[in-house]
Amino acid sequence: MASPLSLLPLLLAGAAVPAFATPAPDPAGAATAAPAPAAVDAGAEPAAGLTGAGALLLAASSTPADIIVIGAPERLFDISGSGAVVSGEDLSRSRVFTVNEALRQVAGVFPRDEEGVGARPNIGIRGLNPTRSTKVLLLEDGIPLAFAPYGDNATYYHPPIERFERIEVLKGAAQVRFGPQTIGGVINYITPALPDAPTAEVLGQGGNLGTWMVDGRVGGPLAGGRVLLHANHKESAGSRDNQKLRFTDIFLKGAWDLGERQSLTVKLSRFEEGSRVTYSGLTRAEFAADPRANPFVNDRFDTVRWGASLAHRLDAAEGVTLRTTAYYFHFARDWWRQSSNSGQRPNDSSDPACGGMANLLTACGNEGRLRSYDSWGIESRLSLDHQEALGGRIGGETEIGLRWHSEDQARRQWNGDTPTARTPGTGVNAGVRENNRREARAFSAFVQSTLDFGRLALIPGVRGEFIDYARINLPVDVIAGGRPTGATTVLTTGTTSLSEIVPGFGLTFDLAERLVLYGGIHRGFAPPRVEDILTVAGGTVDLDAELSWNGEIGIRGRVAPGLDLDATLFTMDFENQIVPASVAGGVGATLTSAGETVHRGAELALRWSSLEAGVTRETDVFARTAVTWVGTARYASTRIATPPCFDGATTGTPVSTGSGAIPCGVPVDVNGNRLPYSPEWLANGAVGVAHRGITFQVEVIGQSAMFADDVNLIPVTPDGQRGRIPGWAEVNLALSYGPPGGNWELFTTVKNVADRLVIVDRSRGILPGMPRLVQAGARLKF
Repeated sequence: MASPLSLLPLLLAGAAVPAFATPAPDPAGAATAAPAPAAVDAGAEPAAGLTGAGALLLAASSTPADIIVIGAPERLFDISGSGAVVSGEDLSRSRVFTVNEALRQVAGVFPRDEEGVGARPNIGIRGLNPTRSTKVLLLEDGIPLAFAPYGDNATYYHPPIERFERIEVLKGAAQVRFGPQTIGGVINYITPALPDAPTAEVLGQGGNLGTWMVDGRVGGPLAGGRVLLHANHKESAGSRDNQKLRFTDIFLKGAWDLGERQSLTVKLSRFEEGSRVTYSGLTRAEFAADPRANPFVNDRFDTVRWGASLAHRLDAAEGVTLRTTAYYFHFARDWWRQSSNSGQRPNDSSDPACGGMANLLTACGNEGRLRSYDSWGIESRLSLDHQEALGGRIGGETEIGLRWHSEDQARRQWNGDTPTARTPGTGVNAGVRENNRREARAFSAFVQSTLDFGRLALIPGVRGEFIDYARINLPVDVIAGGRPTGATTVLTTGTTSLSEIVPGFGLTFDLAERLVLYGGIHRGFAPPRVEDILTVAGGTVDLDAELSWNGEIGIRGRVAPGLDLDATLFTMDFENQIVPASVAGGVGATLTSAGETVHRGAELALRWSSLEAGVTRETDVFARTAVTWVGTARYASTRIATPPCFDGATTGTPVSTGSGAIPCGVPVDVNGNRLPYSPEWLANGAVGVAHRGITFQVEVIGQSAMFADDVNLIPVTPDGQRGRIPGWAEVNLALSYGPPGGNWELFTTVKNVADRLVIVDRSRGILPGMPRLVQAGARLKF
C-alpha cells in the first residue's frame, strides 16, 4: 500500500490546475487596533472560516497569494483561539530595535534575551521552556521561518524586525491549520504591502554600545506588477564586553496578476551575520567580578541564509480559492568557540599545554560547531464557501491543506589546535568529533471548517503529521589519549518514522456587536529532533513526541468606548514533555521524555484610545497592557533529580529550594516542582500621547522570579547554571516628531532608563540583560 508520503506529489499536482480572477489588492499599510471599515474590491476573497463584515475587512488588508494566519485584527472575532496583532503603529510608537521588544507586547509570550539584540530569540509561551524557541512555530507570511521545523526546531537565525510590517500571534484550537508545532503557539511575521506608486524610504539611527542601523526600501510598479526591495544593516556590542554583532539583510518581494483570476507573489531574501560572540555564560565568581565580562575574544559566529518562495492564488470558481506556495531556504552556521558553557574554562583545559585560562589566547584550542540546512516544501490550501461553492444552508467555510516538506542537515564538529583555528587539529581534544547527515521527510494534511449559525460558530478541525527520519553517521576520528590516532570510525545509519493525528474543536459566540466569547480544545504535538530519536550508533531512542491536551476560554472585544479587552483562561496538560535528561534548565545534552506536566494560567490584554472613546479630537492619549499569569507550571508525575552539593557541603547537607530545605546529593522526586524558565508573572504596559506629529510613550516591562533547574534550587552554584533568577522591571522611553503628511521624521529612544543590571539566563552560565541603550535617528521618505 502506498504511503501518504508517496501520494503527496500526485495530490499537489492535482491541486495546482490553473484558472483565471482579479485578486484582492495589497494592504494600504499596517492595520491599527480598531480601524474604520475600509472600501473593498468586490472580487476579494475572505480567509477560511470568515464571513460577513470581518471577511470584507480582511480582504482589503491581505496580500492575495499569501497563506493567511490571522489577517486584519477584526479577523480575531471569528477565530476560536486567543491571538494578537502587533501592528505597525505599535512597533513605531515603541521604536522597537529587536524582535524581543515587539513580542513582549503580547500576553502569554515570554521572549528571553541572550546577547541583547534578539539575533537568536528564545521564545516561550504559557510557561513552556523558551530555549531556542523550540516549542513555537515561527512563520513568515504563513511559511516556515525556522531552518528545520521537523528535525531541529531551534532558532539560530532571525531577520531584523524592520523587515516586517506587523506580527501575528495565534494560540488555541486554531493552531491545527499549521504545524508541526501545535503546542505553544504560532508567530507569523508579515512582510510589507507592495506600493502602487514609486516610493523610497531610508532610516538611520545610532547610539551608545556601538549600536547603529541603516534601513532602506524602494518599490513601485515594475513589469506589469509591483515590487519592493528592502535592505537593512545593523551593528551592536550587545549586552557584554568583547562582542561585536553584525547583520545584513536583503529582501525582495514582487506580485503580478496572471489574468483575471490568479496572481503570483515571489520573494527572495539573503541574511548574513558575522559576529564576535561567545556561547558561554559566566560563573558565579566571574559575574561577581564583572557582570558583563566575556573572556572568549576569539569566539566567532558566522551565518548565511538564502530564502525563496513562490505563492500562487487561484479563484477557481465562485467561493472556491486555491493558494499554493513553494519554498526553499538554505542556512549555514559556523560557531567557533573555546567554551560552550560556564563549566568549561576553557574547553580543552585537559591539554597540558593549555592548562587553564592563563593560556586561553595562546595554547588553548577551540571547537567548530558547523551546521548547514537545506529545506524545501510545497503547500496547497483550498478554501470552500459553504453557500457559494457547495450550495449548503449553513454558512461558513472549509479549508483543506496538504504539504510536503523536506529537510537535510549536515552537522560537523571540528576541534582545532589554536584559538583561531578553522580546521581540525591533531593535538589533545582536537580532530573531527562529529560528522553526520540528518534527514526528515514529512507529509501533513488538515481540514478545518467554520459552521456559522449566526451568533454561534462551531469550528472543528483535524491535522495529520507523517514523518520519516534518517541519520547517516559518517566517519569521525578515533581518539586515544585525548588526541586523534589517524584512524576513523565506520559509517552507520538509522531510520525511523512517526505519525500523529492532531484534532481540535473551537467555537465563538457573539455576545454583542463587537464582543465575542471564544474557546476550544486541541491536541498539542511537537516532534522530537532527529538527533534525539536516532543515536550515533544508528539505533533508535524510545523518545516519544511531545503530546498534550490544550484548552482555553476567553472573551474579546470592545467593552467600553475606546477600550478593547482580550482575557483568556488556559490549560495545557502534557502526557509527555521533552526536557534535558539531567536538569531541565539546560544542563546535559541528552533529552528525555519527562512525563506529565501541567500548565494553568490567565492572560489579559487591554487597549484604550481617547480618540476612539470620543474624549479628545486632535490629541490621542493611548494606553496598552499585556499581563500573563502562569499560576501553575509544574511536573505532574514522578521525576527523580539530585540537588547538588557545593561550596564545601557534604552529602546530606540541607540546601534551600522552592519547596523548602532538602538534603543535597540525595535523589528526590521533584513531582510538583515548578518547571524551569517559567516565570509566574509577565507584564508589559505603555502609556503615551500623540498630538500633531509628536508621539511620546513610556513603557514598563517586567517579570517575576523563576527557577533554572528542576529541583528549584535557590542559591547559585559556582558554575552559575543553577539557582533562582530574580524578577525585574525596566522602563523604556520613546519620542518622535514628524509633520502630519510630511516626508521626514526624527526620533529618540532610551531603553532600560535606570540602567538596571538583570540576569536573563543561566542555562550555559549567567547572562546579563541589555544595559541602558540610548539612540536617535531620522526617517526620510521620497
